[in-house]
Amino acid sequence: MKSIYSFLVLLFFCSHAKAQTLYFPPLVPTAQWDTLSPASLGWCPDPIDTLYDFLQQANTKAFIVLKDGKIVLEKYFGTFTADSAWYWASAGKTITSFLVGKAQEEALLSLNDPSSMYQGAGWTDLPPSQEDSILILHQLTMTSGLDDGVPDNHCTIDTCLKYLAPVGTRWAYHNAPYTLLETVLENATAQPINTYTQLKLKNQTGMTGAWYMSDFDNVFFSKPRSMARFGLLIQNHGIWNGDTLLHDSNYFNQMVNTSQNLNLSYGYLWWLNGKSSFMLPGLQTVFPGSYAPQAPTDMIAALGKNGQILSISPSKGILFIRMGDAPGTNIVDVPAAFCNEIWIKLNAVMCSPAEVTESQPDPLPKVYPLPVLNQFTVQWSGKTFNAEVYDLSGRIKFQANQVDQILNESTDHWANGIYVLKLTSLSNEVKYMKIQIQH
Repeated sequence: MKSIYSFLVLLFFCSHAKAQTLYFPPLVPTAQWDTLSPASLGWCPDPIDTLYDFLQQANTKAFIVLKDGKIVLEKYFGTFTADSAWYWASAGKTITSFLVGKAQEEALLSLNDPSSMYQGAGWTDLPPSQEDSILILHQLTMTSGLDDGVPDNHCTIDTCLKYLAPVGTRWAYHNAPYTLLETVLENATAQPINTYTQLKLKNQTGMTGAWYMSDFDNVFFSKPRSMARFGLLIQNHGIWNGDTLLHDSNYFNQMVNTSQNLNLSYGYLWWLNGKSSFMLPGLQTVFPGSYAPQAPTDMIAALGKNGQILSISPSKGILFIRMGDAPGTNIVDVPAAFCNEIWIKLNAVMCSPAEVTESQPDPLPKVYPLPVLNQFTVQWSGKTFNAEVYDLSGRIKFQANQVDQILNESTDHWANGIYVLKLTSLSNEVKYMKIQIQH
């Protein structure tokens, strides 16, 4: 027994020592942030320009890569600078997830509490018994059972929050129940969301930024390095340079692991790689494999509209952030495939032979005309690809294999509405695009 105890103590200190090898920049945001040159890591210099060209073509504004906390790559595009602020979109959901864990640690709420305890009765359009069955846990895991197919699934008004399925039985990327988590937080902590973020996260990490309301959404804005600071905190399991911000290791582990058995690639508002299947917003389809097959299997990501990305691989000691405009037209809200594309380019920089791709940036596929009247054309120059079109219930509407660069398809007998186009190249690059049929 004594030998087992000694082993566990040794294991703890070894793990703790390993965690402390990460570098943490000074809390003063204007202070020097240590850097590493790509050459010092043995990385390949030539693909760096290819990576930057790809990012520039994809409307990127800021891109940072950290290795063990130190900056290896940092690039800003156009008039955007290190001091420019940008929105996180849904990548900011991960901040909310962290704060919910902190509030539970402080015994201000429990994941098993009904949301109505903090929002009051009648926050949905449901009868009281159904409303009370929606727990904070269901809001964290996108399993509230509320109808995400309403005209505006960002709408947080009670009449927009309608019953569709029993809680915990259906995964759907529904923004409104998520947004109302911040109401839960404010009422549970008796603090405005910006104040609680400042007290529990920003003061300890040197992050700057703030939440701002945009229509129904509460969106976090910050400078690029602040997103990198948050990623570094998560990479180190909620510990900033020896200061433990989230002591509840059980919550942290649940946050970054599969949270339900419907979408294996979703934790508590974090996207998880390396799982056997994944789902995407707006669809009930379960896709086989990982959403980012060229990224490390332990990679977790905060993903937001128009390609806002915080991607972390603890095993490689790598994290990157990308801020910018949409990388192409009609890209779905969560940029899973775009995250994979960046990893392909980054693997080449890190000299990972198995994942090095062409020396030139890949052209993005195009779909036209939009909206679609009677026929649409898909053009992916230089690619042979498979195409699948899904309706919003997840049913396959159309499928074509081994298409050589250009696909034309009639939609005369298709119903009006939104569809999702999945394109897969022979080299396993995957793109998701929205198309609207409007006869």
